[in-house]
Amino acid sequence: MKNSLVLLVLTTFLVSCNFSNKKNTTDLVSQNIEETDHPGKKLMETNCYICHSPTADENNRNAPPMIAIKKRYLMNNSTKEAFKAAMLNWIKNPNQDNAIMYGAVQRYGIMPGLAYPDETITQIADYIYDFEIDQPEWFESHYKQNGQNRGKGYGMNMQQKQSQTTVPYGERGLKYALSTQAVLGKNLTESIQKDGVLEALAFCNEQAYRLTDSMSVTHDAIIKRVSDKPRNQNNKANTEELKYIETYKSIIKNNEQPKPIVKNIDNKIHVYYPITTNAMCLQCHGVPNETMDAKTLNKVLRLYPKDKAIGYTSNEVRGIWSITFDK
Repeated sequence: MKNSLVLLVLTTFLVSCNFSNKKNTTDLVSQNIEETDHPGKKLMETNCYICHSPTADENNRNAPPMIAIKKRYLMNNSTKEAFKAAMLNWIKNPNQDNAIMYGAVQRYGIMPGLAYPDETITQIADYIYDFEIDQPEWFESHYKQNGQNRGKGYGMNMQQKQSQTTVPYGERGLKYALSTQAVLGKNLTESIQKDGVLEALAFCNEQAYRLTDSMSVTHDAIIKRVSDKPRNQNNKANTEELKYIETYKSIIKNNEQPKPIVKNIDNKIHVYYPITTNAMCLQCHGVPNETMDAKTLNKVLRLYPKDKAIGYTSNEVRGIWSITFDK
């Protein structure tokens, strides 16, 4: 069972799309304006896409894509209030008896209970119900082909995968970052589920670099996580990276959608993208005695005497992905 990945699953369950009647052009224009301002959109992207990202690589998927959750929950809950109540019930108390996505539970395990305020959950569910959400390119055909066997896992047809050579550099770097994040999240979730948060700190201390390096080999790229407030001093951002961290802080603060920053230098492509905090992160990076308990803080300071990576609240920039590969 995967706690940190399951966390993403939890978030995914909050994603839902209104599949009722098609809207005319005027309705769609109005919808897009409202969608931009809806608080549930940013909350979903920040808290759910860690595990339920629509761009996650199939081999490193931690949970079903959010569109699958939306469609499954709409089958049983046709009204918005029923839909939001079902989402709230699952996220506040995820267990075998409450589950309706049996295939997802079998494949990914039960998601952990998350300390989200009820208002956050209902805003995400409200957004999912009313608006269209992103879905993988392969999902629609897969969904139709599988008929009623909705819960047996979601795979990608190899013929639908794009060749790397045709993917824009920014998108390519982002995929490398998100697939690495998925691997780290999957292993961290399993560690939390098995041994708890305190032991998961030891996992991060010993295994995070090894897993990141293995993904660098897989993608034939240099993949790093860097920060202006590093926990491990090897993750300290350089001057150029610090500049991009500040750029992303401003973007996130203004509630704007971050996009990859791409630099082409000496036939090397450098791609940067923010790492933002959510409820799961705050267990080890939050405010002491509020979202981070004293035992966790003490162990952090034993493992990382020079730690600076605490005091965060939700949806703050904790650092950036720094990805480098050949042009």
